[in-house]
Parts: sequence; structure tokens; C-alpha cells
Amino acid sequence: MIYITPIAQKHFTKLLAGKKPGTQIRVFVVNPGTVHAKCNVCFCPPEEFKTSDVVIEFDLFSVHVDSVYVSFLKDAKIDVMINELDSQLTIKAPNATKECNNTRNNMNNDLLEDRVRNVLQFQINPQLELHGGSVSLIRITEDLLAVIKFYGGCNGCAMASYTIKEGIETTLKNLFPELKGVLDMTQHQHGTHSFY
Repeated sequence: MIYITPIAQKHFTKLLAGKKPGTQIRVFVVNPGTVHAKCNVCFCPPEEFKTSDVVIEFDLFSVHVDSVYVSFLKDAKIDVMINELDSQLTIKAPNATKECNNTRNNMNNDLLEDRVRNVLQFQINPQLELHGGSVSLIRITEDLLAVIKFYGGCNGCAMASYTIKEGIETTLKNLFPELKGVLDMTQHQHGTHSFY
């Protein structure tokens, strides 16, 4: 299903060496079956393994793929391009944009929650971590509002409302037009932990 080049396997093995024991790799698709489909790779600690995962074994690690993404990742290829300054992970997934049996219209709130959670974890949180903070999805309401909560340096930060409207809400609504907005349930308390 997913081909990982030998150089990419070495790259993942090196990255995993610094992670919690048992951590593997997760591959997923944001907006599968649409022209906005985007494949992503992230670390997958043991507590995030799912019973719905399809597990692909490699020599020194395994790749976890939620079964809902399997058809979108058929014939996918992961490689690493290395130049003098850095390395760039490339993912080619020719079926990511194709309509499959699990079309977008059939995806329920549980899958929407997974997709929103992935975007928060792997697109938004790396930026927030620069300020010692993070955000997580609590739930998607029946009215299609994403309920979130800030942690660390984001809790009590004077820029939190700006981050929600201009960063998180804009990103999520662009990726998931069905979302109506974002609600922050954080009990913000400004303190020495707050970034601003």
C-alpha cells in the first residue's frame, strides 16, 4: 500500500531513536477525496494506536494508517530528498484526491474530529510549541463547532483570541468548510507560564 524508500526508512529510524519507546509512524490524509487532499506523516506513540489502524511493518518500525485512509493511500510513496542544507520529506499519493467508497459526504463527525485533531496536532501545535504552548480538540458539536482547549504558554496569553480567530479558525474553516467556527473552553489564567 505505502512504499517507503530505503533512505526514507533510515530517516524515520533516526528520528524515532529520540522518541518514547514504542513510538511508530502514522500516515494520514487531510481532506481525502477532494482537490485539497494533503498527506501527512507524524509520530505515533503507543497510546495513540487505534483498533481501526492498518499496520504496515518495516524492518525497524511500523506505519499506522487509520482504515478510513487506506484507499486514499494506495500506491503512495514516501521519500527523502537531501541537499547540502537540509532534507525534505516527500509524499506522493496519487489516490489521495480521488473519490473512494468513503466519500467526504459519508464521513461522520467522528472522522471530522480525527481530521481536525490531526491538523491541530501536526500543523498548528508545532507553531504553538515555539511559545511553549499547545491546543487540543475536545469535541465537534452537533452545530459543527470545534471546541478547543489551550495548554502551557497559550493559557492566559494575551494573543490567544487572535490566535483562535486568525490562526486556528481560519485554517480549520479553509480545510473543513463544513465547520461553523471554533469555541475556546480554556479557563485562561495569565501567569508566568503565559507567553504574552
